[in-house]
Amino acid sequence: RHSSAGSPRQPASSVTTSPSIAARNARRLSAPTIPLFRPSPALRGQSRPGDSLARRNLNRASSPLVNPQSPSPQPPPPEVMASPPRRQRVESSVRLLPPLYQHCDTADLVVLISDMLGELVVLNDQIPLSTGGLTRFHSRAPPTISIPDYLSRLTLHSTLQPSILLSMVYYIDMLSNLYPTFTISSLTVHRFLITAATVASKGLCDSFLTNGYYARVGGVSLMELNLLELEFLTRVGWRIVPRGEVLGEYYRSLVGRMGGRFGIDEKAVGGTE
Repeated sequence: RHSSAGSPRQPASSVTTSPSIAARNARRLSAPTIPLFRPSPALRGQSRPGDSLARRNLNRASSPLVNPQSPSPQPPPPEVMASPPRRQRVESSVRLLPPLYQHCDTADLVVLISDMLGELVVLNDQIPLSTGGLTRFHSRAPPTISIPDYLSRLTLHSTLQPSILLSMVYYIDMLSNLYPTFTISSLTVHRFLITAATVASKGLCDSFLTNGYYARVGGVSLMELNLLELEFLTRVGWRIVPRGEVLGEYYRSLVGRMGGRFGIDEKAVGGTE
């Protein structure tokens, strides 16, 4: 018999491992465990924004080691291992409006005008009401609907255009100057708005609705709206059509008083009037 048959076996610890197997084992030991992105049911089917970043980190950490018995390598400095910070888009909190009021969304105008009216109501409600200070625009009690909701209702159901909404603001100054007893308060603002909307629609639009329709939208009787309209026209001398540049000034004034919430986009097309 050959001596090879009776030769002692080599201990298991002395068995050499091929370099390719050692490299694969090293990859398994050195590769970090990356948690899988499991989208919620509402997000399934959408793209996974973290895939590209996870793939880059995995490629960095999976470089092979020469000797699996050597101590674990020290991680590279943070500036090397950390991925470059993503550029975050800073969204401005200022809502930019077009330079021309004709292009402004009526919903934005409702916000601008309602905010201004709210401040007037707070200030004028502090003035004690006397018997001599009552006007036809005064109601017995403040309506339950808020100013923004009421103005939105008028704008929606009466199809008020930007020029009409700004004319209503113009009417406040004109009526206050010619009729000093009148002030915008919680008792007068709603009746004034429906009256101003009715008058401005007739004065600025080629087509308009009937007083009966405006009365139903505004929540007053037809007779009451007729009296309010006549009272308003008499007080202002039937001068109800403001110039376009005046409305533009009121528009910019309303935007400017909102501070940092609204602004004019001067770079928009048509920035000159």
